[in-house]
Amino acid sequence: MALTDLKIRRTKPQLKDLWLTDEKGLRLLIKPSGARYWRLRYRFGGKQKTLALGVYPEITLKMAREERQNARRLLSKGIDPSLIKKELKQKSIMDDTNTFSVLTKEWWNFKKGVWTEDHAKRLMNRLKANVFKTLDAKPINQIKPQDILYIIKEIESRNALDIASRVLQDIRRIFSYGVRMGWLKYNPAAELIGVTKPRKKKHLPSMKNHELGQFLCELDGYQERGRELTKLALQLLIFTFARSGEIRLAQWKEFDFAKSLWIIPAERMKMRTEHHIPLSTQALDTLIKIQEITGTYDLLFPSERNWRKAMSDNTMRRAMRHLGYDGEHPPKSKATPHGFRANASSILNEKEFNPDAIERQLSHMERNNVRAAYLHHAQYMQLRVEMMQWWADYLDNEKEKYKQVFKNKVQ
Repeated sequence: MALTDLKIRRTKPQLKDLWLTDEKGLRLLIKPSGARYWRLRYRFGGKQKTLALGVYPEITLKMAREERQNARRLLSKGIDPSLIKKELKQKSIMDDTNTFSVLTKEWWNFKKGVWTEDHAKRLMNRLKANVFKTLDAKPINQIKPQDILYIIKEIESRNALDIASRVLQDIRRIFSYGVRMGWLKYNPAAELIGVTKPRKKKHLPSMKNHELGQFLCELDGYQERGRELTKLALQLLIFTFARSGEIRLAQWKEFDFAKSLWIIPAERMKMRTEHHIPLSTQALDTLIKIQEITGTYDLLFPSERNWRKAMSDNTMRRAMRHLGYDGEHPPKSKATPHGFRANASSILNEKEFNPDAIERQLSHMERNNVRAAYLHHAQYMQLRVEMMQWWADYLDNEKEKYKQVFKNKVQ
């Protein structure tokens, strides 16, 4: 006789297990504690088996019968419903385990070998500060585009537009990795294109080209107020127009004095490509002076407090401020160490040096792979050797011109 809800509710627990029977193998187990469990008896492969269907009243009589019908459909196709249930349970456990933070850490460990140590730390810290607090323990298959958009808009509300753009790019790459590795079926950040607020790109300030001579003269006297090594770092920076980070982290093993060449390894370059800088005679003279101070160390410009660590990224900037290039001492311009790259680029282009040689010397890698193939480190090397010597001679000439002007004013 088929069960009814009324009969189930009226049946009281006994001192031992009690079974109420429905049709086609469906039964309700009533424990002495009062707990009630749905069970389905069936045969598969010649063996008697039992399938748990849930707890009453969370699973109603109607729902239990629907589950019985689903199980019978599987049996008609030669499929064991218990096996399917185990697979679904395992998938649910995996879904709960595959959280955003777990996927992120696997992606980070996979990728960090091609990043610098500093970049890897910055990226993970950025995600921890801006994303993990919201998505940390959330299963990746439950994350929707709206969840990601909420995070981005929250960051933008702090006016941290650059961080918002970087975080969205990070999230998109993490989910793309998850799709490729089979963690999830689609990337919820894939369609979030153009959703971040654009920020007008600001170029780091640079002095006017005609100020170079005056600055170089003033830099010569900087040792009276500052560290000799800081002055030499700025001189090498200007002669090579490398990035300030490339200067600060330079190691003696990177320099080939016999070939007048500085070879910066790929792992230290912004575009992860080995960069060759031809050294002018003035740059070599500067290196010899530096070598007298730090030649026994690995780094050209170690920190004053710890020779194993590099000079602070603020040291050269602070020296320029002390010389009045802070925007508060007109007519001097506001300028930063990075700005000398802009000076070099504008002057060399004005003097009609080969534009590709200039770009290569600035280590501006073309995003187009075909064009990039023609701009590898050996390309235009002879032109760049001549260009770098011309640049150093030009700087010397500008300094001498300013000295003469200053001398005439004094007289």
